[in-house]
Amino acid sequence: MNTEYKKRIERVIRFIEDNLHQRISLSDVASVSHFSVYHFHRIFTAIVGETVNDYIVRRRLERAVNHLVFHRELSITQIALDLGYSSSANFSKAIKGHFGFSPSEIRNPDKAKNSKIGKVSSKYGKVFTPSDLYPARITDNVINNNNSQDRKMNIKVRELGSQRVCTLASNGGYAPDAIYAAWDKLIEWASNNGIPEHNQTRFALAYDNPTVTPVDKCRYVASIVVADEIQINSPFTSFEIPAGKYAVLYFKGDPEEAINAQLSIYSDWLPNSGFEPDDFPMLENYLNDARVDGFLEMEIHVKLKGM
Repeated sequence: MNTEYKKRIERVIRFIEDNLHQRISLSDVASVSHFSVYHFHRIFTAIVGETVNDYIVRRRLERAVNHLVFHRELSITQIALDLGYSSSANFSKAIKGHFGFSPSEIRNPDKAKNSKIGKVSSKYGKVFTPSDLYPARITDNVINNNNSQDRKMNIKVRELGSQRVCTLASNGGYAPDAIYAAWDKLIEWASNNGIPEHNQTRFALAYDNPTVTPVDKCRYVASIVVADEIQINSPFTSFEIPAGKYAVLYFKGDPEEAINAQLSIYSDWLPNSGFEPDDFPMLENYLNDARVDGFLEMEIHVKLKGM
């Protein structure tokens, strides 16, 4: 795939993500890509694997579900209006059609009835269950504490400086084989550029919630911290992890349990913390190689808005 084309489409995706709250036309996104409308649609579909309209609709609905779960102070109507829907009725219809459950059922999974098959299942093969959005209390072997108060104490708020990183995106979302393939290439590149494996600081940028987004559509970017003087060429890209306050949670356990730890930051800690999450993606700072050790050890970082 032409790397220049991929860069242009990545620019389009950033534009879409920043403007999901308003109407986005095909001509708008084509102009960002600097392709003609005629060619842009075909190029986007070839690279992303779905049409522009399908991507926008899916991402808007996925953001809506995350708002329903993690912004419970907002009414369903307010969320609908904030995301550009003309009414709560239209919003509810769209949510039900895509996920198979109504907004109120997603907010209260104990009251959810048997769902119809939503588009997320029929089109994307994603099994969606509202209760999966609400993590159970995390067990001792995940955080070494087994009650809510201790878990809150285990999250530290740290002030971090900006860090330049070299990045490589997974070509298969959160699929393990695709993630490891990206890391193998990036680790080899760093080693060849004078950063031995034992000195590499590795962060993953995890943009999406896999309980909502189909695994192969989740955006996952591997990154390694590099010095300013190191030159970065395609297919790798340079990126800056911004300075600021981050909520940091230590995790050690099975990789499959990591999602519960991540969700607990939003569902259990943030509501009573006095902080709000920023729009920056979640970071996973890996402290070991899960393929070698058989378990995952990392620090989960959530960027916080300035107070």
